[in-house]
Amino acid sequence: MKKTFTFTFFLSIFYSVFIFAQTNIGVKQYPQLLENQISTSNAVVVEKLLTPKELVDININGMMSDPVLRNADWGFVVYDPKTNKIVSSYNETTPLVPASTTKLLTTETAMNLLGENFRWITQLEYSGEIDADGVLNGNLYIVGSGDPTLGTGKAGSSRYASIVSDYIYAISQEKGIKKINGDIIIQNAIFKENKTPFLPENIVWMEQNNYYLPVGSTKDIEPRNEKLLSASKNPVEKQKKFFYISPYVDKMVFANEFIGSIYTTKLPDAPYYLANSLRSTLTKSKIPVSGKVISKLADLDAEPRKIITAYRSPTLGAIIYDTNKRSDNASAEALLRMVGFQKKGDQSLESGRAVVTEHLAKSGFDMEGLSYYDGSGLSRNNKVSTISQVKFLTSLMSSKYYKSFFASLPIGGEDGTLKRMFNDSPASGQVFAKTGTLNKVKALTGFIKTDSGKTLVFSILVNNYSGSVSQVKSKMEELLEPVLKL
Repeated sequence: MKKTFTFTFFLSIFYSVFIFAQTNIGVKQYPQLLENQISTSNAVVVEKLLTPKELVDININGMMSDPVLRNADWGFVVYDPKTNKIVSSYNETTPLVPASTTKLLTTETAMNLLGENFRWITQLEYSGEIDADGVLNGNLYIVGSGDPTLGTGKAGSSRYASIVSDYIYAISQEKGIKKINGDIIIQNAIFKENKTPFLPENIVWMEQNNYYLPVGSTKDIEPRNEKLLSASKNPVEKQKKFFYISPYVDKMVFANEFIGSIYTTKLPDAPYYLANSLRSTLTKSKIPVSGKVISKLADLDAEPRKIITAYRSPTLGAIIYDTNKRSDNASAEALLRMVGFQKKGDQSLESGRAVVTEHLAKSGFDMEGLSYYDGSGLSRNNKVSTISQVKFLTSLMSSKYYKSFFASLPIGGEDGTLKRMFNDSPASGQVFAKTGTLNKVKALTGFIKTDSGKTLVFSILVNNYSGSVSQVKSKMEELLEPVLKL
């Protein structure tokens, strides 16, 4: 009898305090509870009496009083994408350092602006003529497009040795070239195969074969030479023309001559390593090259060229899959600069940041408190709120590339950067999220599949915690476990 009375007494106090906490909706604080005074067997009974949401809120209270997180700055939210309502939250509007969850913004912008089937092309061409003895009296051209995976083996891309081998096979076996009287010239291009609905701002483009070469800026274009480009027909390919976004009519136009003289384009790094490897391997293969490796960023008087072969990168979708699964910082930064180059014609960090933030604002991202500083999340200048993140992910669920983007997220207990998290948790295989880790920063943002089959969106950002990373990860697992029952 006494035991029953004690349990009933504690349970009454428990519910009184809990109801008081829930009625204080204007203040994101949870008072201390008495769960530690209830026996293990009675706690199981209490757990069965509470709803999953109440259990999530109790876990939030536990995190607030935990020594690891007591003095930390942290935010948390679970969001229902069907009702567009918050299920449970704490400090969800506070901007916090998101670490590598920043990559969600970078990779989504790239997929949106470039398309998941976008590929970088590195094309091998030649000028001049090949005589009867197999001597090329002309130059070899390696025309790159800023491939971030070139030669790295990332996302299934080829290593330099493999690309060079394919190039040499095409040179010697397909074209019959045995000697090269000329240079190996490196240039960069945006290929028509990947042409987006817009052309970069402030760039002049020269029509050359099947790609556009950046050759300058628009500020000194002579407006009298402008001609509006008809969408119904392509300009005559035999005649050299210059394409650009007109500063006068703000549309894509072409001119028969380029009068501007100031070159302001900052291009992606030319594939020097590939060119030098090709030259040395050609020599070892007894195909001598008389000239050297040189770079031409702008070529107003381009000589006619023919294609030998081309190397195509993995699709952007495959690169983003690899970037998010492994949290690859170098790839994320390369994607940031590539969207800047594709949209503004400038590979700088500033252009990349501008393109991402412009895209987010246009897409309806909650910009309150957002500070987007780099593509990878390495900078502590990055700031975002958990509510902004979950609303952003919710908006992606109706996009045409949602399945591909979702598939790029690590799976709890199974792969990527979540392989060693949720291993002994009921949430194993049901959490699909991007991780983030810096010194005293731990982040987890993504989706969770509930036991009833619902998909919820969540974000946890923890800054300035005490203790170890593993302790914080354990607290995250505890916090999300009752979400499975929602």
